[in-house]
Amino acid sequence: MSACAPAKSGSLVPPPQLALSSQGALSSLWHPASCCSNPLSMKRFFLIAATLLTACSQSAPKAENAASIASTQSTTLLPLTIRTPRAEHRFNVEVALSPKEQENGLMFRKSLAPDGGMLFPMDPPRTASFWMKNTLIPLDMLFIHTDGTIAFLKANAQPYSREPVSAGIPVIAVLELPGGRAAELDIRQGDRVRWGNCAALAADKGRIALNFCPD
Repeated sequence: MSACAPAKSGSLVPPPQLALSSQGALSSLWHPASCCSNPLSMKRFFLIAATLLTACSQSAPKAENAASIASTQSTTLLPLTIRTPRAEHRFNVEVALSPKEQENGLMFRKSLAPDGGMLFPMDPPRTASFWMKNTLIPLDMLFIHTDGTIAFLKANAQPYSREPVSAGIPVIAVLELPGGRAAELDIRQGDRVRWGNCAALAADKGRIALNFCPD
């Protein structure tokens, strides 16, 4: 997903394994007896080798970028509840607080736990717009009003889609859940969301700094 300045959620397709293919190509091209006796063949060999090495070097930044984003993703989980007319559902979600975390979002994720997700707090509240560029898995996007109710729910946003998704009004946060999870739990617009101490189990109360506990 991506916020209007786009905060990207989801994953990039892993870069192709160019290094292995280039080694195979080089070995198949390098025949010392024929190459060295023919200057034209040698020139052709070095041109092809240079092209393959250039392709490999271009793929390296993508791999490094993926590893960098994966290593900076938050691992601290925040207790969060969604109360529907019939039940209260508990989640433990990651939090994207900094601009960089919100930019990366759920990139490079291949799965989410059923009770997992990611919360994007908006301080101050603002009209947020998200997309699914570079996202491998479908997501449910819940735009949370300042009173804690779900203002808008985009179900099963599709991977790679660049269509903007927004509630059209200022929101206090956006919550991303595994695609289809809202339908499974009958979560709908108007249901109430809380996080922090008011959503924590008794043993964890008082230990959490990020709290949103509307009446």
